[in-house]
Amino acid sequence: MSRVVLVTGVSRYLGGRMARLLTEAPGIDRVVGVDVVPPKLDIGGAEFVRADIRNPIISKVINAAEVDTVVHMGVIATPIQAGGRMSMKEINVIGTMQLLAACQKAPSVNKLVVKSSTSVYGAGPRDPAMFTEAMEPRHSPTSGWAKDSVDVESYVRGFARRRPDVAVTTLRFANFLGPVVETPMSSYFELPVIPTILGHDARLQFVHEDDGLAALQRAVQGDHRGIYNVAGDGILFLSQAARRAGRPMVHVPRFGAGTVGAIVRRLGLADFSAEQVRFLAYGRGVDTSRMRSEFGFEPQFTTEQTFESFIEGRELTKLVSPDLVEATEERLASALSVNGANNG
Repeated sequence: MSRVVLVTGVSRYLGGRMARLLTEAPGIDRVVGVDVVPPKLDIGGAEFVRADIRNPIISKVINAAEVDTVVHMGVIATPIQAGGRMSMKEINVIGTMQLLAACQKAPSVNKLVVKSSTSVYGAGPRDPAMFTEAMEPRHSPTSGWAKDSVDVESYVRGFARRRPDVAVTTLRFANFLGPVVETPMSSYFELPVIPTILGHDARLQFVHEDDGLAALQRAVQGDHRGIYNVAGDGILFLSQAARRAGRPMVHVPRFGAGTVGAIVRRLGLADFSAEQVRFLAYGRGVDTSRMRSEFGFEPQFTTEQTFESFIEGRELTKLVSPDLVEATEERLASALSVNGANNG
């Protein structure tokens, strides 16, 4: 029987690489990649179809190609990528709803793989040392990509109930890093100066871009129903990561959730939501036992090795200009001064 896989979000780096990898995978006859703009990177033998998953036209694409497997990688992590927060939420949430509605109506679909995030666990002072897949968040996300990921998973669970014949796999990834992939965390560690929350040293876990794609491919080619945390072994503290990246830190008082993120966004340095700033204060750890015992996946890179790969790929060990460091510190100090006066 022929295998036809549809991949969403192929105009972005991970989605495009996923489509290309699947065209080279045994047992897969056809790969269809969809997005609103053509991919800039090579997607191999995959066919590109210009389609917006927010539009019911996605149903026609699935039916015309007789797609049996859908890999949903169309959830966007930052408003900059989407052209604003409202557009981001529409793509992430409304887009997922329309995609799942199309899958529900398509008799050919028998497998759904969803790229989710460990951000669904939230971040806060009452968190356990390690979250398992069965745990509920102690501090539920209320905004940004984390909240969108919670909503997406909720719709996916509803779809699984309505179509029990479809094998649904949800992979909750730690923050992606690597030599090429662009994420909020890669932008953060590329800053000339790393703003950190005074009195906090977040616990960080990463998944290497190659490991993340390998896990998604495993989900496509195997039968692994359920939810799985995916992360490299070990933990790095934020202070350790900043030192390894050769970046000086500036400790910022926490005037309130989102203050640092708003400042950083306003200065054009990186794109951080209030939830991501909360993560930078508390961090997060996830248990990956189920990834190994049930999903049968072993990452090639630990968290530490992933960060080293990121540093080497971006050549972060090169000295940052003292003038640039000083200018960035002054801009942060000025913004903090204005924000503090406004809160006073």
